[in-house]
Amino acid sequence: MSLDLHDATIDIPLGTITALHSSSSANAPRVLALHGWLDNAASFVPMARHLDGIELVAIDLPGHGHSVHLPPGAIYTFEMAVHHVLDVADALGWERFNLLGHSMGAGIASLVAASCPQRVERLVCIEALGGLADSAENTAVRMRESVAAMRALDAKSLRVFPQLDVAIQARMRANAMSEPVARLIVERGVRAVDGGWQWSSDPRLMVPTWIRPVDAQVVAVCGGIESPTRVVFADPAQPYLPDDVRRRYVDAVPNGELLVLPGTHHLHMETPQPVAEWVGSFLSG
Repeated sequence: MSLDLHDATIDIPLGTITALHSSSSANAPRVLALHGWLDNAASFVPMARHLDGIELVAIDLPGHGHSVHLPPGAIYTFEMAVHHVLDVADALGWERFNLLGHSMGAGIASLVAASCPQRVERLVCIEALGGLADSAENTAVRMRESVAAMRALDAKSLRVFPQLDVAIQARMRANAMSEPVARLIVERGVRAVDGGWQWSSDPRLMVPTWIRPVDAQVVAVCGGIESPTRVVFADPAQPYLPDDVRRRYVDAVPNGELLVLPGTHHLHMETPQPVAEWVGSFLSG
């Protein structure tokens, strides 16, 4: 049981989106996979080894992997990410489809499902749901941090890693990843330059979000997800999304189911089999 993934390109109004695309029968359920922040399509390679019966398209979101970056002067927003996902589905000729998302990708998938319920058949979210909330009192501070970070981008230079293994070690330290998992992400997330390797991701992705929703808005988003939904969270919970909060978000989904598994934030890569077993039959439904 395994999906055979191959490189593909998808042209949308923004430009060329790169992807990993599985071969499958014409009638197989269509699954669009969205990776986490600063990850890429390779995030779903370990799970694909334990899936079958679906057509999987795992994209590099704009600014990630080998995909197009936003034009100069633009900034990355979740609103535009929703449109980019819909543009990909349109380019594939998919009127209705399933969504599989991890972390930031799960947040984006939640927003697509809530804002365009007529297009999403099933939803699987790993390690995020609805979005990250903030208190209204932090609004001005967050705006100032976002503006300052954006204005300072021109003064930053990208680090050059003399060997690929140095970049892999840096990613392992940053995200508590094992070497094989970090290697998958890094090999798709760097470009060769004079003197070594640089991250291929757009530096603007590091700019803090201008404004985050308040908790009640995230709950409302979850309540607006009409598709059958399965959510997977790792134990222990991430500090920015405590267990009581994430359970409350799942409870707000009208047709949602929750599975909590021991693991890290990248459990879909580190321990992919139990995750794939729980969501595979659901997606191939």
